[in-house]
Amino acid sequence: MNVSLWIAAGVLAVVALVGGISKTFVPKQKLGEAPGGEWTAHAGAGFIKTLGVLELLAAVGLILPAVLDIAPVLVPVTAACWVLLMVGAMIIHFRDGGFKFVVLNLAYLAVAVFVAWGRFGPQSFS
Repeated sequence: MNVSLWIAAGVLAVVALVGGISKTFVPKQKLGEAPGGEWTAHAGAGFIKTLGVLELLAAVGLILPAVLDIAPVLVPVTAACWVLLMVGAMIIHFRDGGFKFVVLNLAYLAVAVFVAWGRFGPQSFS
């Protein structure tokens, strides 16, 4: 189970890193042209960049606290925050008709729930 939780956290960290880099460093117009980027038409550039920074922090928070053994409780806390972020993403994509992205966000949400449950419960770091 521990290996499964590490893999799940790693997958989420990669997803967060890729999303965070794109939202932080790619211009809003170019994001809007990408598949699933329609939602950026309704959002300000500052909001998009803020989401990007939060995703970068999530990528760090899902891995480094456990690897460095510095406040490893941040791993499940980050996973729980990722759940909230995915709920918001699902709402936005549903509003814009991006149903396949709703399903993708639901999958990420399920993985984050697994990590939060596993690290708060049976395979906690403490």
